[in-house]
Amino acid sequence: MVNSLIGALESGLLYALMALGVYITFRILDFPDLTVDGSFTTGGAIAAVMITKGANPVTATLLACFGGIIAGMLTGLLHTKGRINGLLSGILMMIALYSINMRILSKPNVALLGETTLFSSISPLLLMPFVVVVVKLLLDLFFKTDLGLALRATGDNKRMIRSFGAHTDNTIILGLSLSNGLVALSGALIAQQSGFADITSGIGMIVIGLASVIIGEAILGARTVFFATLAAIVGSIVYRVVVALALRIPWFESSDLKLITAVIVIVALVLPSARRASKQRSLARKRSTEVAESLGEHAGLGGGR
Repeated sequence: MVNSLIGALESGLLYALMALGVYITFRILDFPDLTVDGSFTTGGAIAAVMITKGANPVTATLLACFGGIIAGMLTGLLHTKGRINGLLSGILMMIALYSINMRILSKPNVALLGETTLFSSISPLLLMPFVVVVVKLLLDLFFKTDLGLALRATGDNKRMIRSFGAHTDNTIILGLSLSNGLVALSGALIAQQSGFADITSGIGMIVIGLASVIIGEAILGARTVFFATLAAIVGSIVYRVVVALALRIPWFESSDLKLITAVIVIVALVLPSARRASKQRSLARKRSTEVAESLGEHAGLGGGR
């Protein structure tokens, strides 16, 4: 049980970078970016192939992140310059990345057993908290700059931000590049932690990222950028803990992971709405009672006259 929770914490920290990337497109840009399913594998593929070729793990990880940035940039160009719908742009890039990832890997699976990786000399539990906190703080600082504020405003109201002279095409491309760079970085780190890169490793990543963001916001809220990015990290860890606990139920199998993910997302989406509706009904009943009591008092006073 303890080992399962430690493993969940480790996975949550590794996937937290992916959750931060999904937060940028899903919450800030309001962009349905399905590139994530492809760029996650791209990050793992570049890192694994470079490490097996003898490259330094740090260099391989940074280049994997750069590969994700390029993928996000291409999706942004398809949407802004090619005038292709955002959802379709992401789908097209995801499909294209499948073939590109196969070209990078040359085969469906590349093993890293016996190779020197970032986690050969240090545990992910010791390294990842530092990496995640640094990335989170850098993002918080970036979103407070003029460019970061323009990026945040683009998702809220494109017309308004254009009226202030900002070029929304550039901010969309920047946001998608940043997002997929983080996703690819997460893919590279997970490939090194698990000891292999697989062509199917990115399938369903967008749902896991959304689940992390939604769960985190349900727990911490998103009233400021600081809490919103923190919520994505906490949501990633909580999601992994919930999955680990669910898989310990005897009649659940590892192949049920996607089903568990879907159920977690549904619960995370429905619970806050149900809670708000319950509060509104309770408030309405309270007001109705107060109004009825007030009318009763007035009627009593009128009867005494």
